Amino acid sequence: MNQTGAEILRVEAVSKRYGGVHALEQVNFDLRYGEVHALVGENGAGKSTLIKVLGGIIPRNGGRVLFEGNEVDYQRPIEALHAGIAIIHQELSMMPSLNVIENMYMGRMPGRFGIVNWKDLERRTRQAMALIDLHVDPYAAVQDLTISQRQMIEIARALSVNAKLIIMDEPNSSLTQGESERLFAVIDSLKARGIAIIYVSHKIEEVLRISDRITVFRDGKYVGTVDREDATEQKIINMMVGRELDRTAISVPDKIGDVLLDVRDLSGPGFDKVNFAVRKGEIVAFSGLVGAGRSEVASAIFGARPFTDGEITFYGRPVRFKSPKHAIRAGIAMVQEDRKVLSLFMDMTIQRNITMAELPYMSKGVTSDGAERRLAQQMVRSLDIRLASLDDPVSSLSGGNQQKTVLSRWLATTPKLLILDEPTHGVDVGAKAEIYDLIRKLAAQGVGVMLISSELPEVLALAHRIVVMHEGRITGILDRADASEEALMAYATGIADDFAVPAEVSS
Repeated sequence: MNQTGAEILRVEAVSKRYGGVHALEQVNFDLRYGEVHALVGENGAGKSTLIKVLGGIIPRNGGRVLFEGNEVDYQRPIEALHAGIAIIHQELSMMPSLNVIENMYMGRMPGRFGIVNWKDLERRTRQAMALIDLHVDPYAAVQDLTISQRQMIEIARALSVNAKLIIMDEPNSSLTQGESERLFAVIDSLKARGIAIIYVSHKIEEVLRISDRITVFRDGKYVGTVDREDATEQKIINMMVGRELDRTAISVPDKIGDVLLDVRDLSGPGFDKVNFAVRKGEIVAFSGLVGAGRSEVASAIFGARPFTDGEITFYGRPVRFKSPKHAIRAGIAMVQEDRKVLSLFMDMTIQRNITMAELPYMSKGVTSDGAERRLAQQMVRSLDIRLASLDDPVSSLSGGNQQKTVLSRWLATTPKLLILDEPTHGVDVGAKAEIYDLIRKLAAQGVGVMLISSELPEVLALAHRIVVMHEGRITGILDRADASEEALMAYATGIADDFAVPAEVSS
C-alpha cells in the first residue's frame, strides 16, 4: 500500500446545505498517503459535516470527491468502509456489553451456513490488535476496558478492513497524557505503513506536534492550508477565529471577599482528608491527573456523592446536602464534565434546557410560558448563545453553545458558589475565550468558583489559587504567582512530597 506522498483524497468545491443554512460552502481539501492532515476550526466550522460526507453518512449538495483518483459518492457508511475509509468518531461507536471480537466484526461476521467461526475471528482480532501493539482479551466485554483501550480497538477495527484512510474525530479528548503518547506512537506507525489520516482536534498544541499539514475551516468555508513547518499556534488560532486571541494574558479579578466555602478533613470514596477554602470572588482551580479525586470531592460538596468524614461549611454554617436539589436551594451550582450524558437533554428544546433548574421555583411551581421564555431570552443574550430558535433541540447547537446552554441553566439560579468540572472540554478556542470571560465576570460579581481542569494553561490563566491532588489527597496548594506547569505536574504525580501545604483560611 505504501505510496507515501501520492494523493489519496481530493475534495473539490463540496457544499452541504440544511435548508437555507450552508454547513459547507465550496470547501476544498486534499490528503496524501502516509500523511497526518489535521482539520481544525471552531464548533460549527464544518469539520464534522465534511467527515460525514466522506464517510457516506450524509449526501453532499455539490462539488466532487475523488478517492484514489476515482470520483466517488458513497450513499451509505458501509460503502465508504468497503472502499477503505474508516471513521473513529468522538463518541466511540461501540456496544459496551459485547466483547472485543463482536465489536470488531459487527455487521460483517464471516461464517458458513449461519455458523460463526469464532476461532478464526479470534485469530483475526489478535492480528489486527498486534499491528498497534494492543494486548487485551478478545472475549473481554468492551465495558470493562479503559477509554484508551476502546480507542485502540476502534483503530484495530479500521485496520481489520484494510483501511487506507482513517479519520480520527477528537481521538484525544478523554485520554490521559500517557495514553495520548501511546496514541501518537500508533499514529506514527500507521503513517509508516502509508495509511492516510485526517485528524480532527481542538487541541492546537497536539495538532502542531503530530500533523504534516493543517487545514482550517471557518463558518463552513475553507480558510487555508498550512505546512507544519510554517505553522504556529497563534497563526492557526487567527485563521480559526478571524481575529487575534490572547490566551495567556487573562486578567483575573482580585477583589476577594470573605470565606464562602470551608472544607475540613473531607474523606470519602476516592478522596481522603481534603482541606481547602473558597472565598467570595475567588477562582480556586483543582489540578491533577485522571483519578486524582477532584470530581469526587466536588460531587460530595454538591450532594451528589456521599462522604464518610469531615465537615463542609457554607456561608458560615455546617452543611451536608442530601441531594443536589438541596445544594441548589442553598446557592451552589455544578456544571459536570460530560454535558451530553449528565447535563443536557439532547431532544428537548434549548429553552427548556436553559430554564429547567428554575422551573420548580417559577410562579410557585406553576410554569408561566411567558416567564420561562423571558428567562431563556435573557440567558441567551447574557451568554451570547448562538442559535436559530429557542424551540430547536439543544442537539442542534455546536459544542461551545451547548456548554454555554448548560452554564446558563445554572447561572439562572444566581448561585453563590459555582463548581465547574472541565468547563471547556471539547470546545474550540473561540468558545473557550468566551467561557473564560464569563468566569472572570462572575468572580468580579462576588461568585466563588471551583474550577476543575486538566488543561494546565487554563488553570494558570484563570485561578487565584491552585489545589493539586494526587490519588485522592491534596499534595499542594499554590498561589497563582508561585505556580508553573512544571510545579503542577510535580505535585500531580506525587513527586513533590516535601511541599508544606499552607494552612487554609478560616471563617
